[in-house]
Amino acid sequence: MEAGGPGLGDLLSMGTTLAGCVVVGFGLGWLVDLPFDTFPAFALAGLALGVVAACAYFYKQFKRYM
Repeated sequence: MEAGGPGLGDLLSMGTTLAGCVVVGFGLGWLVDLPFDTFPAFALAGLALGVVAACAYFYKQFKRYM
């Protein structure tokens, strides 16, 4: 456990990773939608999975400071 809170570098990389989880989840869902012509079904499912992955990552990172 580190003393204090997260540093600026930790917060910047966390923000990038959180955004990446959401964008990649949506993008993969959209790519699955293209051949099946089911937009937005898989895009929304991918977005939801991206948000879940981002929340899990956020919890794991900030658990170090609790």
